[in-house]
Amino acid sequence: MDGLVVTEADRRRYARRHRASRIGLYVLAVLSALAAAGPFVWAAITTFKQDSDLYRRSNNPFTYNELPTRDHLDLLLTGTGFGTFAWNTLWVGVLVVLITIALALPAAYSLARLDRPWAGRMGIAIFFVYLVPPTLLFLSLSRLVVALGLQDSTWSLVVIYPTITVPVSVWLLIGFLKTIPKDIEEQAMVDGYSRVGAMVRVVAPLLFPGLVAVVVFAFTLTASEFIYALAFISPSAEKVISTGVPTELVRGDVFFWQSLSAAAVLVAVPIALVFNLFLDRFIAGFTQGAVKG
Repeated sequence: MDGLVVTEADRRRYARRHRASRIGLYVLAVLSALAAAGPFVWAAITTFKQDSDLYRRSNNPFTYNELPTRDHLDLLLTGTGFGTFAWNTLWVGVLVVLITIALALPAAYSLARLDRPWAGRMGIAIFFVYLVPPTLLFLSLSRLVVALGLQDSTWSLVVIYPTITVPVSVWLLIGFLKTIPKDIEEQAMVDGYSRVGAMVRVVAPLLFPGLVAVVVFAFTLTASEFIYALAFISPSAEKVISTGVPTELVRGDVFFWQSLSAAAVLVAVPIALVFNLFLDRFIAGFTQGAVKG
């Protein structure tokens, strides 16, 4: 029994270890946050730097060694079609998200719930489509765009992008549907709902975290995709941010770094705010879908 007695010295030693571990955890969290936010902070500071301040190697890149200026932000907002690019990116992203959900949800439900012997193989085949490099599909998709008469039109991206977003969204939703017991919708059908009615009224609300994950994934992918947007669209009025900003702010070997940084900040801030609003549901959608997929 004597060996089980905890002395006051042991309590103090344990308290010091606990305090040290907590401090170490907080320090690590702060350093990780600074490392993650470093590029964004650097871009925000660079936006307002003068050329002489930016290109002098001896200057500290995280401080203003000369008076800040708004000239480069004004160049982005008034000297380029940034507003047009942002609007094109927004409506293309919204349409792609709607198309992705409209196609991926019924496909995922069918593969996860209808108990067909080929469902597993079909799900894997759909996911493999997502792994095909875009460069291998470029020629066939360009023929499709030309056949539809959508060359040099932003609508071509609305047609092309779901070929990227739908496969992985189907795979994600299949995994998430497997976490929802079949008894729930079977009980709904016993109460008089059809299968479609049970899916819409009972299953879909429970799928909300997975749907949030699909929305975030599809929108961020369409907003950042570069190859198809560059290949299929030439007029400035039809471009999206991923191609419009660099093509107008990179002229030969001249890079307008401050204006490019301003574009990155203006795009990242609203996306980060929306993402953080749904962060918990987004993580739940990806983790639960991944575990059961």
